[in-house]
Amino acid sequence: MHQLRRRDRRPARRVPPEPARRPAFRLSAGGADLVLVGYFSAKQKDFDTLMAAAATELAAHGARVLAQIVQRRGVSDGGARKMGLPYSSRTLLTYGKVREVAQVCDRTDADAVVFVAPLTERQQRTLTDILGRPAVSLTEVLAAG
Repeated sequence: MHQLRRRDRRPARRVPPEPARRPAFRLSAGGADLVLVGYFSAKQKDFDTLMAAAATELAAHGARVLAQIVQRRGVSDGGARKMGLPYSSRTLLTYGKVREVAQVCDRTDADAVVFVAPLTERQQRTLTDILGRPAVSLTEVLAAG
């Protein structure tokens, strides 16, 4: 005799939906008001020059840099061995520095936040949600403009 077939109890394999792609941030024709954020290792002594060059490059593309904020890694004791790593894989910066950036953005009514360091998609999403405005890397802004 044949045994009755039982329904397979394993869950069906589902293909996860593709995440919705956010449109790339573009500088408007009249220019955008931006907050520039730099993340640098303590080994990098010329971070002021890099921030000034980034601000000049953005100004050449028609943007106005309202504020510049710098996060340095490895300046304090204990951080020297982790200098090349971000403080947080979610936000790149420390929680306090993210709050400081959010306060500056609210005070200056900035259109976007531009990070000198490259950001992952997860970092972009997280920072955009926290800051309430687009968070993009400098290379994306310059490539789109």
